[in-house]
This record gives sequence, C-alpha cells and structure tokens, in this order.
Amino acid sequence: MRMINVAVVEDDARLRRTVAEVLASAPDCTCVGVFADGETAQAALPELKPDVIIMDINLPDTTGVELVTQLAPLLPTTQILMLTIYQDPDTIVRALAAGAHGYLVKPVMPDNLLGAIRDICSGGAPMTGTIARKVISTFRNLPTAPASPALPTLSALAPREQEVLELFADNYSYKEIADKLNISATTVGTYVTRIYEKLHVHSRRELIELRNQ
Repeated sequence: MRMINVAVVEDDARLRRTVAEVLASAPDCTCVGVFADGETAQAALPELKPDVIIMDINLPDTTGVELVTQLAPLLPTTQILMLTIYQDPDTIVRALAAGAHGYLVKPVMPDNLLGAIRDICSGGAPMTGTIARKVISTFRNLPTAPASPALPTLSALAPREQEVLELFADNYSYKEIADKLNISATTVGTYVTRIYEKLHVHSRRELIELRNQ
C-alpha cells in the first residue's frame, strides 16, 4: 500500500489536532507536517514535498489563496485541498485559479476527508456538493467572450527592445542594463514600458513566462 504524505496548514489548534488524528488513524496516510501560519508553512513545505496539503484560507499572516499561489509553482506534483468555511464564489474561483485541486467546506466527517485525500491523489477534484454547484453556476454566468486576437510574440519587438527584454528577464536592474547597452536608465525604463505594452504583460514574472514559452 502506497502511503500518502499529508501536510496540514490550519490556524485553529483544535482542528489541527483533529486532522492529524484522522490522518494517524488511516492505514494509507501519514502526517508529515502541521503548520499554524503561512510563513512557517512556506519555509518548510518545499523541502517536505508532501503528496497532499490540506489548506485553510483564514491564516494569521496571509490567506490560504496567497499561500497556494506561492507554493503551487514550487510543488508541481503536490495536490492542494482547501478546507475552509468560505463558500463565496469569488474565493472559490481564486483558490482554484491559484492552483488548488479540491475544495471542501468545514466541518468535514473524517471518512469524507480521507476519501477526498485519496480521490485527489488519484487525479480527482473533490469538492463539497454546494461548492461544485457554485463553480458550475459561476462559469455558466460568464459572458461569452469574442474571439481573441492572436497572442503577442517576441517578434513584435524591435531588435533593441529584444536586447532589453533578455537582460530584464535575467533580473538585471535598469542601471545594469543601461551600463551594458550604453544608454541611460531612463531610456531603459521607456523600453521596458514599450515591451509591456506590446506583449500585454504587467510584471517581470509574466515577461519571463512569455519568453520561456
């Protein structure tokens, strides 16, 4: 029997103990870490590499959605199961868009929690019934978008803009780029603004992702 390594991020001490006890009672699950706040969890979880993270949304120093955003790229094979009291469609959609794979509403019976952990490890997307209905309703109510124009590509950039892009995406500062290209830092800023506009991005991270596609 393959053991499922599970970590718990939950600010309520009693619930943390309860979930840990539920995991200890299962023959195929083991609790590899229990965390009460986002900072501690974010520092430890990339090293632990659990199979499943049970994630609360209401944390003392951040939100579970923000923590999912930070952890999902670092743990691409880890399944994240939200366990929370929040049922509003906006929070649900943001959690799933951030990288969560399932969404359960407290309280959850022990057998249902263990079933959700097994399901999510098998490629499922466990959700409390009311949550699944809200997700379906949210997407049904989205307006039909017109056909999208072709996505921008790096070929849209002038040669000098491509030079600035490569250095900027490699985390060079404006001053370092200016020194390398023998231009002013202000000019570098102008190039970066043009690059953002042409490629329809809003951050260095988005720019790096587009360059690496």
